[in-house]
Amino acid sequence: MEELTGVLPAIKHEKDFEKVLRSKKQKHMIFLESRLSQIPSLVRYAKKENKKVLIHADLIQGLKADEFGMEFLIRDVKVDGIISTRGNVIGLAKKHGLLAIQRLFVLDSHALEHNLKIINNVKPDYIEVLPGLIPKIIREVRDSTNLPVIAGGLIRTEEDVQNAMDGGAEAVTTSNSKLWNL
Repeated sequence: MEELTGVLPAIKHEKDFEKVLRSKKQKHMIFLESRLSQIPSLVRYAKKENKKVLIHADLIQGLKADEFGMEFLIRDVKVDGIISTRGNVIGLAKKHGLLAIQRLFVLDSHALEHNLKIINNVKPDYIEVLPGLIPKIIREVRDSTNLPVIAGGLIRTEEDVQNAMDGGAEAVTTSNSKLWNL
């Protein structure tokens, strides 16, 4: 399994993509919001610069996050990993040997318990906990699943990154480019 650590850049805009492409420190990039028609060329450019590409399948406009959509990302686009809130999408990613990251929104205790059951069935490679500002919950998810946790959502400062890491996160995702080189 690919090891994810530190700050992982989450790309929303073209200027951010260019910044990560030029970075020597960043090995991974996450595409959060894009159009399906742009994804193949973006991934090709990233691969030319030896970057690993993770796609948030639920947020790509024009992509249906089902078996056929995943087949396109896996066979035609050749992404390195998939992020999704959907257990079936994570299962497909794992089946095809891609890095699989289950995104978990912690809204309340019921949502947390429900999602932990799904995660324990699907067994993703990583869990991304949102919002990533709750170190106690990050540790609880890690301890309940024995899986590495990535903190994401509302990570705005160096202190937020440090608190998430101190809470047990292996990595942090953020679209704040000022934090990418921490």
